Amino acid sequence: MTLRKRFTLFTIFWLILILIFFNIFVYFYVIKITTESEEEVISTKVNIMLENPRIQSGRALSSPELLEEYSNINEMVRIIAPNNRVLNIGMGSHPALLEIPAEFKPYHDSGMITRGGERIIFMQVPLFENGKVIAMLEVMRILDELDDYLQVLVAALSVTSGGAILFAIFGTYWFTSRLTAPIQQMVNTMREIDRSGKLRQIDMGNREESAELQQLVRAFNQMIERLDRTFARQKQFVADASHELKTPLTVISSYAGMLKRWGRDDESVRDEAVEAIAKEATRLQVLTKSMLTLAEAEQEDWLKLEMFDVVQVVDELATMLQTTFQRPIRVKALSRVVRMMGDKDKIRQLLVILLDNAIKYSKEPIDISITLMKNIVKIEVKDKGMGIPEKEIPHLFERFYRVDGARSRSTGGVGLGLSIAKRIVDLHEGKIDVFSLPELGTTITLQFKQRK
Repeated sequence: MTLRKRFTLFTIFWLILILIFFNIFVYFYVIKITTESEEEVISTKVNIMLENPRIQSGRALSSPELLEEYSNINEMVRIIAPNNRVLNIGMGSHPALLEIPAEFKPYHDSGMITRGGERIIFMQVPLFENGKVIAMLEVMRILDELDDYLQVLVAALSVTSGGAILFAIFGTYWFTSRLTAPIQQMVNTMREIDRSGKLRQIDMGNREESAELQQLVRAFNQMIERLDRTFARQKQFVADASHELKTPLTVISSYAGMLKRWGRDDESVRDEAVEAIAKEATRLQVLTKSMLTLAEAEQEDWLKLEMFDVVQVVDELATMLQTTFQRPIRVKALSRVVRMMGDKDKIRQLLVILLDNAIKYSKEPIDISITLMKNIVKIEVKDKGMGIPEKEIPHLFERFYRVDGARSRSTGGVGLGLSIAKRIVDLHEGKIDVFSLPELGTTITLQFKQRK
C-alpha cells in the first residue's frame, strides 16, 4: 500500500471516529439539556397549581373548570383518587397520554416513560387535607415535538459529517499528493540514476513545500552532490594513479628490454639497467603503500583513539629522524606534558610526513613548537627551505599534486603524503594551515581539540 493511500485511510479513519464521538456527545448533550428544560417546565407548572387555594384545600377537586386554565395540547393534567379513579382531567389532553392508565401513588414521584416510541415525562404530587392524603395531582408532558427536533438534529449531523468526510477524503488526497510529490520525485530520480548510471539532483523549482520536505530534498541533493564529488575524486584518483604507475612500469619495461638485448655483453648497460629498475621498483613500493594507506583512511574505523602525550611522541620522533638524516630538529614545548585524545600512531605518521618534507626541501635546522591553549593543542613545524609559491598552497593537499614535478620525482615523492596528512587531520576533526614564502621557508600549523 502506498504512503498516500495509507495516510488517507488513516486520516479518514480518525476523522470518522472523532465525528462519531462528537455526534454522540452532541446528541446526548442536547437530549439532556432539553429534557431538563422540559422537567423544569413541568415542575414550575406543578408548583403554580399547588398554590391554587382550591387545589391546596382539597375542596372541589372534581370541579370541571378547576383544571381548564392549566390544560395544554401536549400535556395531560389529572387528579386521581386513592382507588385509582380519575376525579378530574384537563381538557385538550394529548390522545397518547389519555391511554395511560391511572395509578394512585401517595408519594412524590417524577421521571420519564416511553409509550409507542414516544417519550413522556411526568410528575406526581400527593394532595393533603388535614394531614391525610386524599388524592394525587399528576402532570404528564409528551416530547413528540422535541423528538422531531432531535430527528432534525440527527439528520443535520449526518449530512454535515458525511460532507466533512467527503471534503476530508478529497482534501487529504490532495494534501498527500503534494506531500508525497517530492518523495515520488526522489524515487523517480533514484530509478533514473539506477537506469542511466548518472547522478541527478531533484529540481526544487518554485514550489512552496514545507520546511521538512525542503530539508529532505536539500539533504538528498547534498548527498548526490557529495557522491558526485566522491566519484569524480575516485575517477581522478584512478586516472592519476594510472599515470603515476605508468612511468615506473615503462622505465622498468624499457630497461628490462635493454638488459635482454645488450645487458649480457655490456657491463655498463647492465649496471645502469639494474640500478634504474631497482630505483623504480622502490618508487612503485612507496606509491603502492601510499595508495593503500589512502584507501584505508577512507574507512570509518581507521582511527584507534586513546589519550597520549604529544610532547613525548614529538621528542621520540625528532630524536629518531635527527639520528637518521643527521639534521638538527629542535623541539620547543611550554609544558613538559601535553595530552590529547587521538590515534597516537596516525599523529606520528602525520608528523613523519611533515618532517620528511621539511628535511627534503630545506638545509637549515627544523623547529617544532607545541602549545596548549583553551583545550586546543597546537603543533607548528617550521623550516627555512625553498618555500612554496602562494598560488600553489591551495592545491598542496590534492592527491598526486606536486609543486614541482621534476623536483619531487628527484626526491622520491609521489604526491600522496600531504593528502594522507590532510585525511588524518580531518579524521581527528582538526585544522591544518600552511604559511610559506619562496626562499624563506614554510610553516605548517596543526590544531586539535584536547578532549580530555
